[in-house]
Amino acid sequence: MSAARPGTTGATRTCPHCKTVILESSPVCPACRGHLRFDAPAVDSSERFVPLQVEGTINAPADSAFEYTMVVVIRDENGREISRHVAGVGAVFPGESRSFNVSVEAVPASAGKRRRH
Repeated sequence: MSAARPGTTGATRTCPHCKTVILESSPVCPACRGHLRFDAPAVDSSERFVPLQVEGTINAPADSAFEYTMVVVIRDENGREISRHVAGVGAVFPGESRSFNVSVEAVPASAGKRRRH
């Protein structure tokens, strides 16, 4: 979980449904999409933005299969690893393909919750 104090920007908690670590401010879990805070003010969709999105497809060769592991790594501004997570594993057989989409969804932090440096 985050080192940020509860109530500050970046503070985390565990989703009661799927046990994924999520932002404390999330009204809906991004992993299981379970509703968490019915009293939370709705975030204006115009405030949401996606600062990073990567999409790609892998195809198996016509004559062989291969296994894959999708790993997500997050690093800070100094290149230090903050988090590493295996997002999925599987196999692709001849004639099959798999598509992957990685996106970072963001919403501005409220001014009253910003962390002091």
